[in-house]
Amino acid sequence: MERDVTVEPAVLTELARLRERLPELTGSVLATTDGMVVAHDAHDLDPETLAAMSAASLGLARRFAVAVDHGTLRETVVACAGGYITTYAAGRDALLTVVTGRLANLARVHLEARRTLERLAQIAPSAPTAADPRRSARPSRKDVPGGLARRKPMASLPRNARQKNAG
Repeated sequence: MERDVTVEPAVLTELARLRERLPELTGSVLATTDGMVVAHDAHDLDPETLAAMSAASLGLARRFAVAVDHGTLRETVVACAGGYITTYAAGRDALLTVVTGRLANLARVHLEARRTLERLAQIAPSAPTAADPRRSARPSRKDVPGGLARRKPMASLPRNARQKNAG
């Protein structure tokens, strides 16, 4: 479902330049953290699906970072047989996902994507960036809405409770 949103032409230009700098790039999507497409250069990919899945992946990765007390999440990388899907946190409310082929140099992908995020922040200064001052440098468990759920391992439950859950 296409949204009728006006995108700053400079944003689309920046995504096109990212493709020029990374020949292995299959597509890129700039989206909100709730999975809505802001802009994309994803000709053979479904940008809405990519944005929604990226937002879900980023949300989970942020929870991982908080759970192990590793500070603010910068990016997630999904390595597949056919290439990489890398999602970069752009402040609290946005993300950039790039999809590349298997021959991509991941260090170069990181470098170019981070530079693109910086330029996008200059184009639309009101957009959140990785250096968003509204966020603390090291988020804690209290920063995650609803806190982190604690679950009891099945092995520690009484045997009759395990049988009820299994059936």
